[in-house]
Amino acid sequence: MNDRRVLITGGAGFIGSHLVRGFLTLTSAQVLNFDKLTYAGNLESLRDVSDSPRYRFMQCDIGDIGAVNTAFAEFEPDIVVNLAAESHVDRSIAMPDEFIQTNIVGTFTMLEAGRAYWNALPSDRKERFRFLHISTDEVYGSLGSDDPPFHEETPYSPHNPYSASKASADHLVRAWHNTYGFPVLITNCSNNYGPYQYPEKLIPKTIRDALDGQALSIHGDGKQIRDWLFVPDHVTAILRVLKSGVIGRSYLVAGENQYSVLDVVEKICDLLDELKPTTEGSYRQQIKHVVDRPGNDRRYAIDSTRLQTELGWKRSVSFDEGLRRTVEWYLANDDWGRG
Repeated sequence: MNDRRVLITGGAGFIGSHLVRGFLTLTSAQVLNFDKLTYAGNLESLRDVSDSPRYRFMQCDIGDIGAVNTAFAEFEPDIVVNLAAESHVDRSIAMPDEFIQTNIVGTFTMLEAGRAYWNALPSDRKERFRFLHISTDEVYGSLGSDDPPFHEETPYSPHNPYSASKASADHLVRAWHNTYGFPVLITNCSNNYGPYQYPEKLIPKTIRDALDGQALSIHGDGKQIRDWLFVPDHVTAILRVLKSGVIGRSYLVAGENQYSVLDVVEKICDLLDELKPTTEGSYRQQIKHVVDRPGNDRRYAIDSTRLQTELGWKRSVSFDEGLRRTVEWYLANDDWGRG
């Protein structure tokens, strides 16, 4: 991918900023960051690479067909990674219209603009073009405690507006491949965590609330199981899929770290007790159980066998190591994402 031109939507977001940095540090690719800069987009996340001559930024909405067409025409990408999305379940319950617009209509806009651009490419560039759509394990619904993990053939069964909008987008991406031959790839990942994550998500929110002396709110009994993926490992998976993935296929990306929400919050409290102790006792004293959210799935788990056996990817960071690195980063960057 060293000679590729890569258009990344949502490149100022959490996963997107790590992916932009990955392309700029691990390859010699040219990168266009195409981002609307909503509340969760932060160019400060890219300060260390923003001066690279191989990096460009364009502030636009993926639902704006004129802007999307301009980006394709002017940048002439070989690869598109569609990361831009509304992704917070609580927000999707309160404001489902925004999720429909961005996750479904925005993906449709990217597909149509990409297809028109791809159709006009000369044969050699048409052959190497790829459209990678980044999705989530939440499209598969919920697992029981003894159920086997999700795999690529698991039927979709979304349970909330966020996961329903992502499932709809996945179906559109597959349809554009099956109907038009558009060269797509799809990855479905588990819960990402790490530095630069907007503090509405569990791990950064818990860290910030604990340090600020706020209640650490746990939905229901807190025994909802999630698989946790350290975001740099997700980046290497994306690069591997783009390099060697089979057009039209989906690949599941797992952290292979299944922990309950309560387990994670308690681990964060214990790390903070060690790294930034207070005179008030353990941070665990701030844990408070609240009413569970509507449509809250009980367990997610992913089987990454296809990605590992066919493409040779493996996660490199254990959850305990990744969580410690994440907590240390937020302690050293307390101002990031505030205000």
